[in-house]
Amino acid sequence: MVHFVGAGPGGPDLITLRGAQLLGEADCVIYAGSLVNPTLLAMTREGASIYNSAQMTLEQVLAVIREMEQSGKTTVRLHTGDPCLYGAIQEQMDQLDELGISWDVTPGVSSFCGAAAAVGTEYTLPGVSQSVIITRMAGRTPVPERESIAALAAHGATMVIFLSAGMLEGLSTELLKGIYTPDTPAALVYKATWPEEKVVRCTVGTLAQAGREHQISKTALVLVGDFLSHSYQRSLLYHPGFTTEFRQGDGSLDGAAL
Repeated sequence: MVHFVGAGPGGPDLITLRGAQLLGEADCVIYAGSLVNPTLLAMTREGASIYNSAQMTLEQVLAVIREMEQSGKTTVRLHTGDPCLYGAIQEQMDQLDELGISWDVTPGVSSFCGAAAAVGTEYTLPGVSQSVIITRMAGRTPVPERESIAALAAHGATMVIFLSAGMLEGLSTELLKGIYTPDTPAALVYKATWPEEKVVRCTVGTLAQAGREHQISKTALVLVGDFLSHSYQRSLLYHPGFTTEFRQGDGSLDGAAL
């Protein structure tokens, strides 16, 4: 059996209870060494085989899994954050299906959630943005043209941009092709939830400068949008005049333009 486990954004106590249990029971752990906090490996049992997939190809990963399966052993494939985002797990799951090897997935806390916690704000603010676009700049891994930064920036929604901290000059240029302006709030969140976490607030126009000044060029998320300005409308959900399935409003919103 192979368990794909989300390691969480970095803080070792942010792995899920299920993920920690599977990690502690596994005979073999193959972890994404370029991003997963290595302190999580302290949760593994004595004698477990540990492999760093940053130094392996897909074929080598599968060879280890096959060897474990032939010995009747269990493998945890430990991915950073939640494995469904930029985890390259689909190709692994498809290969395991072809090999007749059972697998399952344990979700994890994504770094985009850790980044919001680090910044201390909410992505979906009433009157500001009710959509979150999670994307990346095109690099050695291409991005469909319809999903270019410029195309997505046309929406003006909250944007969380992965794997792009090394391309901040180009990212800023592409963002400005949408409806964002040089003064639109932005933030760089380096290693969210790790001990060395760093938050740098800036604007779309000063992204590259902020990256240079704070020496951030990798392992960081870029947050963009007016949600960072903390100017928003009060949520109706908890307004005393708003009637819900569970609470009768006091009438103070009657006739108000909502």
